[in-house]
Amino acid sequence: MRSSEYASEHTSTHASEHASEYASEHASGYASDTTAEAPGLRPMLRGRTGAAGAAVRTLALGALTAILVLLFLIVAGPVWAVTGRRGSGPPRPLARGARALAGWERRRLAGPGAVQPLPTDTRRLLRYLAAHVPVGLLGGAVLALVVTGVGFGAVMVGAWVSGSPNTTTADVVILVLPGAALLCLAGYGLVGLADTDRTLARRLLGPDPSEVLRRRVDELAASRAGVVEAVHEERRRIERDLHDGVQQRLVALGMLLGRARRGGDPARTDDLLRQAHEQAQQALTDLRDVAWRIHPTGLDDGGLRAVLETIAERAPVRVELDYGVRSEPAPIVATVVYFVVAEAVTNTVKHARADAVTVTVADVGDRTGDRNGDRIAVRIVDDGVGGADPAGGGLSGLARRVGALDGTLRVDSPPGGPTTITAEVPCA
Repeated sequence: MRSSEYASEHTSTHASEHASEYASEHASGYASDTTAEAPGLRPMLRGRTGAAGAAVRTLALGALTAILVLLFLIVAGPVWAVTGRRGSGPPRPLARGARALAGWERRRLAGPGAVQPLPTDTRRLLRYLAAHVPVGLLGGAVLALVVTGVGFGAVMVGAWVSGSPNTTTADVVILVLPGAALLCLAGYGLVGLADTDRTLARRLLGPDPSEVLRRRVDELAASRAGVVEAVHEERRRIERDLHDGVQQRLVALGMLLGRARRGGDPARTDDLLRQAHEQAQQALTDLRDVAWRIHPTGLDDGGLRAVLETIAERAPVRVELDYGVRSEPAPIVATVVYFVVAEAVTNTVKHARADAVTVTVADVGDRTGDRNGDRIAVRIVDDGVGGADPAGGGLSGLARRVGALDGTLRVDSPPGGPTTITAEVPCA
């Protein structure tokens, strides 16, 4: 566990930063205020520059694919008109070509909001390809104009710097400075064209709103059914634990006490009472374990980190916990994360024959200040024999529990190991 190392590093780093800020303030007056503003400006400039660079790459590749699509449509139109039958779809080679070009477009526009998967209707693919041609060619034309303007400006500035008599300072001021302003506006235009390109792909290739709504309803219905099944499975497990564990120990406890009452040998009676006391202690432990499977009370007292440390301490194998969540997640999220880790460690102890388990819990996605990202990622890796079945009762129940929060659970357990269980749960 890395809590002590993290605390020492964080403390020393904070102390050094505080000392340097104190010295800077007393040495240069208002310099600290200027320094405080810079970190906010730099990320903004980097974000704008990165967006413009991504737009340039997207539009440059889009111009190339637009030329290919245009050539394809020029050939495909007459071929379809000659070989196609009235009311039938396009010939198979044309359909394959349209799907290949649309697949290139999907990879070019990969990112948030990308179309996955492509529609099966070839006519929709052809409509998108036809609509993409003018947008792609327009983006290529704007890029060509920007490159040409930058080239002319660079030549003029170079001639002025070298002292050419044909280039005066007035020429540079009149032409280059307005050109720089136009270049800035062109950057915004390129970003807008790239957004238009993505919007066009989403509207023409993506599912219509009613289809999206229908899929979402189906997902929620499946998730609800999964939650109900998970609850029933958990109840059956609790019943088995009570019947096979606690109930058997209580029966043994009653028999031992009965034999102690009937016994006449003090030494034998003491031994029976000692065994009865051990059975009572074990029954309490089993009851505590059953109660924690219903709801870990430690989440209400010490939080998620504390209950995960408890799992690591009580496990019969070595468990290394790396906890990187900034703030305490919502109770329902923390409960799901706890059950994922607890079930994974339990399966490792029972079936994997492992010597060590590594548990990593971290927040991922966008972070703001001291707040968590938009998801919590859990990764459990053991060095056991592998071969875990994702469709088994325990892991499938975890998948349903995680899916109820729109999360994902993935199990990678090849024969021979290692077994890796990865879960991502939305924070909100």
